[in-house]
Amino acid sequence: MNSPATEKFLGLDHLRTLAIVMVLVYHYRMFAHPEWVDKYGQFGWTGVDLFFVLSGFLISKQLFEQLKHLDKICLKEFYIKRFFRIIPPYALTLILYFSFPLFREREALPSFWKFITFTQNIELDLLHFGTFSHAWSLCIEEQFYLLFPLFLMLFVKFQKLHTIKYFLFSLLSLTILLRIISWQLFIVPNQNTDNTWRIWYMKIYYPTYTRLEGLVTGIGIAYFYEYSSCFKKFINSNGSLLFFIRISSCWIFVLDLFKSNFTISFYNWIYISFNWLWINCNVGCFKILFFISFKIYFICSAGITFFFYLSHAQRNYTLNTNGIRKIKY
Repeated sequence: MNSPATEKFLGLDHLRTLAIVMVLVYHYRMFAHPEWVDKYGQFGWTGVDLFFVLSGFLISKQLFEQLKHLDKICLKEFYIKRFFRIIPPYALTLILYFSFPLFREREALPSFWKFITFTQNIELDLLHFGTFSHAWSLCIEEQFYLLFPLFLMLFVKFQKLHTIKYFLFSLLSLTILLRIISWQLFIVPNQNTDNTWRIWYMKIYYPTYTRLEGLVTGIGIAYFYEYSSCFKKFINSNGSLLFFIRISSCWIFVLDLFKSNFTISFYNWIYISFNWLWINCNVGCFKILFFISFKIYFICSAGITFFFYLSHAQRNYTLNTNGIRKIKY
């Protein structure tokens, strides 16, 4: 039996493109660039969190729709789609990196087995193995694609799907707790040393267990949108209002970063609500954006944008071989 047709949200295509642009501009700061890149690109890291929320929402919503209409998850179909969506461009990028050292933006690559098992983000030493480091986010997403459907099937098997919201809240609390523990164990003893930034990336920024809040937020939105008629009605009825709230919250968020010495290890806590509004607004007001969707559909194509993201560091390095510099972390 074929899976039900997935509800389309055109606004999310725009978000995907925006997230890619944000990350590209942020990473472009490593190379020779005009001054405005530093000014606006410093917020590009938020694009990664947006990717996680989008993935959590879109993937879990597909699975929730299958459960709602078919009372089962088409696991084989799901994994086949994920394979052909991700593996071909990812494999091509790996071939370029491992076959042509000239294209590497830094000196060394992590072990090949870490890339093919999608565990490169675990204990990633950015200083010594910084080449293709941006694959860390893909590793987290792939781990999510692999494990979440299996967890969801367990909830269905034991007829406990209605309790998944409590599981998500517990998971959110756990990832925050693990981040606090990691901060105390690894960052505090090494504060004010030249090694702090490397440890911060290795122990807090890259590991899966400290970066689950974005995916959990997306799953939570998808669950309530699919199973709560009141939530869905509210979102669809107040899309324009939520859109303007989202714009206001974004501006306040940016001002706060300018004014305060923000402890970025914990920024995701605030960014949960930031992204929640972002997704909800686009779910609710996607009709507003329909008239420009066709024009940018080509650049929003999943395959094109995904390969563009995977290979952007190679292109930047090739074009700026003599202009590379280190970002101040």
